[in-house]
Amino acid sequence: MSDIIPKTQWIKTWSEHSVGWIQLCHDNKLNPLSAAFILAIKNAAQKYDNDSSIGCIVIIGSEKAFAAGADLKEMVKLNYASVSESRYIENGWLEISKIQTPMIAGVRGYALGGGCELAMMCDFIIANDDAKFGQPEINIGAIPGAGGTQRLIRSIGKSKAMLAILTGDMISADEAENCGLVAKVFKNQDFDSSLKNIAVKIANQSKPLAKLAKQAVNVAYETTLEEGIRSERALFYSTFALDDHVEGMEAFSEKRKPVWKNK
Repeated sequence: MSDIIPKTQWIKTWSEHSVGWIQLCHDNKLNPLSAAFILAIKNAAQKYDNDSSIGCIVIIGSEKAFAAGADLKEMVKLNYASVSESRYIENGWLEISKIQTPMIAGVRGYALGGGCELAMMCDFIIANDDAKFGQPEINIGAIPGAGGTQRLIRSIGKSKAMLAILTGDMISADEAENCGLVAKVFKNQDFDSSLKNIAVKIANQSKPLAKLAKQAVNVAYETTLEEGIRSERALFYSTFALDDHVEGMEAFSEKRKPVWKNK
């Protein structure tokens, strides 16, 4: 799939207050995720990740959907040989979760199938109260393939994940928050401002400290307690080499806000 041209016309990007925004704006308001669409999203996220002025990345969709699944018009043409030989999932999807800058999924409407998987690749999800999550692949002759079976169980536990994946049923925003899939749910009138406030607060933290904190949490997510504690300790020690560590400690003792140097 190296010859695929990213569909950059299906995303809008802008930055403000050190937050990099990526909006999915496919011609179809359900934002079906094709290979070219995912490459465009991945490229935009990587560009922000390499921008030293950006301290947080937010991915949002339309009012109707974050993304309601994969592009079935594309997938229906594929067979086992084509998906395996072209490395269908490896191209684009796997790179998004490797972004070092803190990343938020802001979800309105449907986040289903690949859309749910994309949201879970972010560090956490902020949802509008109309959001619906799910992995309905079993209803169309498939199973989740971009991390759905792996990330969902880590977020909501085996029983709830198994129920969702085997039935294909959707999970409401409130249920998603109650079971840990979503960090916070906001009413429609508060969603945009609340999402922006959270993103700006993260973006205004020390950027190297935020990346180290994200790395420590991800190690806990992916490995054993013993290995996680060992990694956390090493990362904690490394903060003492940062100018921002000194600034943070001095600002606290002087009862003022820190002025981060981001180094």
